[in-house]
Amino acid sequence: MLRKSALQPDSLVSSSMLPYSRQSIDDRDIEAVVRVLRSDWLTTGPSVEAFEEAFARATGARYAVAVNSGTAALHAALHVFDLGPGDEVLVPPITFAASANAVVYHGASPIFCDVEPSTLLIDMENLEEKITPRTRGIVAVDYAGQPCDYDRLRQIAAKHGLFLLADACHSLGGSYKGRPVGSLAELNAFSFHPVKPLTTGEGGMVTTSDSQVARRLKQFRNHGIDRDHHQRAEIRSWSYEMIELGHNYRLTDFQAALGLAQLRNLAEWTARRNRIANDYYQVPLSKLGLTPLQRHADRYHAYHLFVVRIDPVCGIERDRLFNALRAEGIGVQVHYRPVHLHPFYVNRFGTGPGECPVAEEAYQNILSLPIFPSMTEVDFSNVISAITRVLEGERS
Repeated sequence: MLRKSALQPDSLVSSSMLPYSRQSIDDRDIEAVVRVLRSDWLTTGPSVEAFEEAFARATGARYAVAVNSGTAALHAALHVFDLGPGDEVLVPPITFAASANAVVYHGASPIFCDVEPSTLLIDMENLEEKITPRTRGIVAVDYAGQPCDYDRLRQIAAKHGLFLLADACHSLGGSYKGRPVGSLAELNAFSFHPVKPLTTGEGGMVTTSDSQVARRLKQFRNHGIDRDHHQRAEIRSWSYEMIELGHNYRLTDFQAALGLAQLRNLAEWTARRNRIANDYYQVPLSKLGLTPLQRHADRYHAYHLFVVRIDPVCGIERDRLFNALRAEGIGVQVHYRPVHLHPFYVNRFGTGPGECPVAEEAYQNILSLPIFPSMTEVDFSNVISAITRVLEGERS
């Protein structure tokens, strides 16, 4: 039994922790994985190619290249742009650290741009202000699952001769002005971590419309080697050459089989996430002092996260509310500590407070509420009851 909230001494809303998100796995997923485990191919086999082809169709891309994590997807995508020391890449700070880390892996410097207070998506005006002669490109993060303004981003990128990479790790299943996420930027990176829109356990994907870029991505994921074993078999040769320094970022066939099986549910799961989000919007959370982030009418939100901001009228700080709700069995979370405030970036790049004031202020009062496809009406009611109990108890 969880301990009772310090703010509400009555009985707990939930006796087990309701997570902010969780994977959905059914018998067909398990059967798909087992079939591969009983086959001759455990890695770099036909299931990987089938997953890539299906994923490309689902996202409106010409090519999709599977890798073993979302971080690997970002790293591989940035590799294509030949970044190096002295180069700068613009990145929003409200994101998981991998969005910026992938820039550092290439010896380049992330330059943090502030975010819009209503959406926590990258602020276009601040982005343009931070462009310098060293700026090479933009990593646009579809925070919480809402696509960025890609028309405006492409205009800025074209004006200044920059590349545009979509960090779409949150937004698979979403769309912008009717165009699916995955076809909105030069390259688009995805994550298949268990809490993401679909899962392969760990895994990732990069989509592109350029065949040569796809070829280079496949080379990078395979140690920088020019031919994989399939290509060598086709020409009946053992010979290969390492053209550049790459990594072992390959995805296994049983992971790809799971991803392919999961992909069939993507539209249904995204619709379910939207229904739950709409239910949250129907609840008068603002009367309790919680304001959901703004959603744009021209975008279909994937709702990887449902984020609210805590108004000062609540009379309770975010961390205290976080602890109180968790004590009630509601597994709220915080996404994210601004990347430029992490010790590594402070020590390595001299970043710190004051650099992105909107992001820094938002970090103090954001909270992610539970949202995932298998969330039930009872689960939802428990979340609302816990929030009401805690906040009304605080005011009494």
